[in-house]
Amino acid sequence: MDTKVQLLIIIAVLNILFSLFLIRDNRSLLRVLFSLVTFFVGLWALSLSLFVNTTNLNTALLASIFYYLCAAAIPLLFFYFSVVFVKNKPTLSLKYLLYLLPFSYFTINFLFDHNFIIKDIHFVEGITKDIILNNKHYIYYSVYFISYIALSYFVLLRATVSKELGEDRKKQLKIIILGTSISYILAIVPNLLLPYFGNYQLVWLGPLFTIIMVSSIAYAILKYHLFNIKLIIVELAILLLNLFLFLNVFTSHAKTDLILNVSVSVAILAFSIVLIRGIYKDIRDRERIEGLVKDMEVANEKLRMLEGQKTEFVSIASHQLRTPLTVIKGYASMILEGTFGHINDQARDAMEKLYKSSERIVALVEDLLTVSRIEQGRMMLNFERVNFKDFIHGVIGEMENEISESKIDLSFTAEDEKEFFVSIDEKKFKQVVKHILENAIKYTPEPGSVRVAVLDDSLTKKVRLTVSDTGIGMTQEQVTAIFERFNLKAEVGGHATFDEKHLTQEEEQKKNDDAEAKMMEKRTPGIGLYIVQEIVEAHHGTLRIESAGADRGTTVVVELPKGE
Repeated sequence: MDTKVQLLIIIAVLNILFSLFLIRDNRSLLRVLFSLVTFFVGLWALSLSLFVNTTNLNTALLASIFYYLCAAAIPLLFFYFSVVFVKNKPTLSLKYLLYLLPFSYFTINFLFDHNFIIKDIHFVEGITKDIILNNKHYIYYSVYFISYIALSYFVLLRATVSKELGEDRKKQLKIIILGTSISYILAIVPNLLLPYFGNYQLVWLGPLFTIIMVSSIAYAILKYHLFNIKLIIVELAILLLNLFLFLNVFTSHAKTDLILNVSVSVAILAFSIVLIRGIYKDIRDRERIEGLVKDMEVANEKLRMLEGQKTEFVSIASHQLRTPLTVIKGYASMILEGTFGHINDQARDAMEKLYKSSERIVALVEDLLTVSRIEQGRMMLNFERVNFKDFIHGVIGEMENEISESKIDLSFTAEDEKEFFVSIDEKKFKQVVKHILENAIKYTPEPGSVRVAVLDDSLTKKVRLTVSDTGIGMTQEQVTAIFERFNLKAEVGGHATFDEKHLTQEEEQKKNDDAEAKMMEKRTPGIGLYIVQEIVEAHHGTLRIESAGADRGTTVVVELPKGE
């Protein structure tokens, strides 16, 4: 057998096997079309090998009809592949059926007229020597072939400048365009142009150039994961190995060789089946995991969007609330100071409650704004070098009324002869100290005590603030969860019943007192310590909470680097 015929048969077998492997586990339209392109390339090469090798006129004519039909299917299928690849849709609309008409025309004519393209073949000494073409029909065929290739590249090239396709998809397109265009150009010369001028000696070269086309698409597959090329290579290798062993059985001469070859062939076949099944299982598991990962990524992205929207809402709502609350607090203060005249004791008591409540709400709004700034990365700090001892003493002085009303014994200690300089944002860090002291006072029942101390740790070159109370203490779970945002584990309150909506003032006050008592049972500082931790960390400091358990008090320790 001639070498060129052997090459054509090898190319035919490889293309046909490759086309079958492409659709073995996934029959999407894109895969099916690419598989058909490869399959018809294989049939084209196979029919050409028969045409080149035969010396029978009828066989040569039938082979020529078959390879011209197979060749005609390639640009049509490549056009459909291009459209589906660009549109990235699982189906094609009915209007694309119109593109089948030219191919149908050639198919019908080939079936009913065996001399539609080749009129006659002259043999000299058993070798194909001269081929007579029907020039008119051959020109029709050539125009059809080139037109569909041009149409395919128009679709692909237009997509490369489209804004709808991603960068990876465009890179795939460029690789496919480059590889297939080289293959088409090289194949058209010996298989379409030269035969028109009577040269049929090089038609066997066309299928060889399809290696470039298949390789370019395979490279796009391997680099951008269009299909699972690694699995295809493994399966092709296994199939070729089994094919070799199977053929080797028929070359056995001795009985012992036959038994040995059959045994080896069966054993390798069984091992191959087990191996491929294992590979498929691994692939299915991997695809399932990848699907779950993608689902989680989508869910996380949605959560991030919701988180951003929530943060933005809190920020806007807090800004809108702060102005009227400040006005309420200001007018309440002016009324208590007598700016609008004298008020009786009952009205004063009500106004004091209004003032204190407005103070708490203003503080809460400020906390919400701080949380919003932290989450959006907009918390600005203006560092100043201050004496930490004087700073803490000043904060305690501002809270004097609250401390005296709580009837808690609060003491502050620091070495008199030392100065404790740190670099802090006074406004933000005042928020930190107030939160810590308020929690210590709030969760320390009468007659408890709170000890505040400022220490100089010369070993670590840090200034340490400790706030220790004799209050209700904390469990290890509470210590772990206390820095979470909106940590409200006491579950105080809930939905009001019908009766609760019509409570008298005394009943409402009793309900509020009960709620406070329940909150005292479980330490629930809300967003306060979350803010404290974020601000302390922004100052390059550390915060830790220590408690020996329920009813055994709590110690909060803040450490800051010394200010230079």
